[in-house]
Amino acid sequence: MLRRTTLVLSLLFASAMLLAKPVRIYTTTADGKRKLEYTSTRSSRSRLTQHIALIPATTYQEMDGFGYAITYSACYNLLKMAPADRKAFLTRTFSRTEGYGVSYVRISIGCSDFSSTEYSLCDTPGLENFRLYSDETEYVIPILKEILAINPDLKIMAAPWTCPKWMKVKSLSNRVGYDSWTSGSLNPDHYQTYADYFVRFVQAFAAEGIPIYAVTPQNEPLNRGNCASLYMPWAEEAAFVNKLAPAFAHAGITAKIYCFDHNYNYDNISDQQDYPINFYNALDPNMDGRELVVGSAWHDYGGRVTELDDINAKAPDKEVIFTETSIGTWNDGRNLSSRLLTDMKNLVYNTVTRQSKAVMVWNFMLDLNRGPNLDGGCQTCYGAVDIDQNDYHTLSYNSHYFVMAHASLAAKPGAHRIASTFFNGSSDVSYVAFQNPDGSYGAIIFNQGSTSLQMSMGATSTNVARFSVPGKSIVTVVLGGQK
Repeated sequence: MLRRTTLVLSLLFASAMLLAKPVRIYTTTADGKRKLEYTSTRSSRSRLTQHIALIPATTYQEMDGFGYAITYSACYNLLKMAPADRKAFLTRTFSRTEGYGVSYVRISIGCSDFSSTEYSLCDTPGLENFRLYSDETEYVIPILKEILAINPDLKIMAAPWTCPKWMKVKSLSNRVGYDSWTSGSLNPDHYQTYADYFVRFVQAFAAEGIPIYAVTPQNEPLNRGNCASLYMPWAEEAAFVNKLAPAFAHAGITAKIYCFDHNYNYDNISDQQDYPINFYNALDPNMDGRELVVGSAWHDYGGRVTELDDINAKAPDKEVIFTETSIGTWNDGRNLSSRLLTDMKNLVYNTVTRQSKAVMVWNFMLDLNRGPNLDGGCQTCYGAVDIDQNDYHTLSYNSHYFVMAHASLAAKPGAHRIASTFFNGSSDVSYVAFQNPDGSYGAIIFNQGSTSLQMSMGATSTNVARFSVPGKSIVTVVLGGQK
């Protein structure tokens, strides 16, 4: 009888184990003692007092991904690494099976303030002179190819910091030529030519096996002061996109077009408030390629994230994405204890819960001297990762690296943000949950309090993930699916 009872219990246990789902847990603490620390377990049939009940029947936006800017400076530093070191680092960051699955990057069309010099892709008048510069051919393209070999589904967004100087005028009211990398306006006589310039860029990268997923017409269109810049208020950007969208459509290019790509406060320019809404209203309703204009892109160097609430209310059919923020000397950017939770809240939680489909931060990698960079650009920025230029081997990981990695682990491309109920939830805990295309559930949970908490999460009562959330930490939990 004892033997039969033991056999029955063993069979029941084995059956329960077969029904249990894998649970993967990644933990980073603000004190730096745990950095994306990985543990695994199996799901339970009982929940804890503090429990996140997932409601997958209620879905919100589909996620495109999270990631970093792949600037010339980042690529310069990456290419200084030993090839084996670089491959291991890129695999750990971008691989969906062997790493964190970071899935979105942003590059410049021509120069940015983290390029080797100021340049466009057609510095001599006439598009017959279009060509990729050495920053692309020797640095950015080789690194993108290495990343794509690791993650072929990588999404790539591109934005110009300036048009070619020969396309510039001082202003639309004073159409004299403006021979400056900084400021100036795009001459309306060149709207079609500049649209064709974008087409050439997308085609040139496609010829290298690098698909461009999305573009914005101008990085920070209300910022005249960057070392490479172009002033493009909403009326001018709409007039240009009335040429750009048809040019893409006629060339068979399906890249998304996001407007704006600038700050929540519109740089406090009174007639530029609600820039995206005014932009949408100024578009030609009958133009070819209008469906490519999908939404707006945002930075957080000014204003409040609540501006997204206003934009979503006024244009509920349009997407929003977050495309740039920086850490640096001004915000204690290398201090994980002060940045980790703040950045997770501001960059991911506050944007994704406001319908953002993607989040990207600025430089992927800089050296310990915050470079290389250009005069007139940011001299005080840190990278998501800093590399010691004395050996090009020693890496220091900053908050932006961990925040994007945690988010990427929770929400794979194609995931949907889902509703949930937090039973007996602590006021110190915030979270956002997703259902991934493989059916797994992912959640990013961060505890701003000092006390470690025992929590659980699940969509049913039979498969529950149980986990610990240390004080001052971020925890990503994935329930089900495959790593």
